[in-house]
Amino acid sequence: MNPRRRDLVTVAALVPVGLAVLFFALPILGVVVRAPWGRPAAFVSGEVGSALLLSIVCALAAAVLAGLLGLPLAVWLAARDSRLRRVVRVLVTLPLVMPPVVVGAALLAAFGRRGLVGEPLHDWLGLVLPFSPAGVVIAELYVAMPFFVLAAEAGLRAFDSRYTAVAATLGASPLLRFRRVVLPMLGPTLLTALVVAWARALGEFGATITFAGSLEGVTRTMPLAIAAALESDMDTALAMSLVLIAVSAAILFGLRERWLPARRAQ
Repeated sequence: MNPRRRDLVTVAALVPVGLAVLFFALPILGVVVRAPWGRPAAFVSGEVGSALLLSIVCALAAAVLAGLLGLPLAVWLAARDSRLRRVVRVLVTLPLVMPPVVVGAALLAAFGRRGLVGEPLHDWLGLVLPFSPAGVVIAELYVAMPFFVLAAEAGLRAFDSRYTAVAATLGASPLLRFRRVVLPMLGPTLLTALVVAWARALGEFGATITFAGSLEGVTRTMPLAIAAALESDMDTALAMSLVLIAVSAAILFGLRERWLPARRAQ
């Protein structure tokens, strides 16, 4: 191909790339430009601090629970194909396509004070999950765990079983093979899945406000605080948005430096 024509083709191919990058960058740039830089108090108010702390703690709890519950489920789903596993996979995927308000209503039907599980928990143990920090974690876990399970299952299905076969010939038990061979090699994939689950939990809004409410200092996470501020103070809403964007970006960049070296080592 003529070098000039090749250069034109390359430039033409980069146009949609540039448009896509611009599409992602413009909203962030808009927040940065419109943020109330002349009002420093808007960035460090007590409401921002409490909402941010609640968001980070609840999202971390949801991500940890997603890993603890989701990894065994992903291993089971990846082990072989069957009708039961297909049904379970659809069940796991449903939260990805359900409207958030429907998720919240479903959680109330299951874990509310008159729910299938919530009523016995309230009558026998006095536990009330809705409109509590535990309710925030449950709502975030329900919408975040599918991301971890599907990513972990994909990694397990792509795993080269010859490594575990070699370990088996050396006398390693199935549990030892999984712990000493599979987990270290899939570490970057699992860490990425956990980060995605954490990010999804951090940004959850619809299910949280429906199931846990928006009680300031109790269940009002940053997305809920931003929504509340949008109704009365746009500057505060933009300041909160910028804080959440900065925290999310810092954590994602920090973790990226940890998982990329491991990925290159493979």
